[in-house]
Amino acid sequence: MDKFFSQKNCDKCGGSLKEGRSMSMFSTQCLCIKCIDEEKNDKDYKKAVEADHEHIKHGDYNFPGIRSGKS
Repeated sequence: MDKFFSQKNCDKCGGSLKEGRSMSMFSTQCLCIKCIDEEKNDKDYKKAVEADHEHIKHGDYNFPGIRSGKS
């Protein structure tokens, strides 16, 4: 099983993932709901979402995000 689905703590804050999880739009971090909500307020969030969508349009479903150092 992929680590994303089995890990118990948020990669950013260390909090519990019991209430839900999502992949960061900026990297491959697994984030709790609180950190996802905070990420949405980042000034570059729209840019990150647009970059992700562009990669998906071209068949890249493993885009590591604009802040991963691999984009």
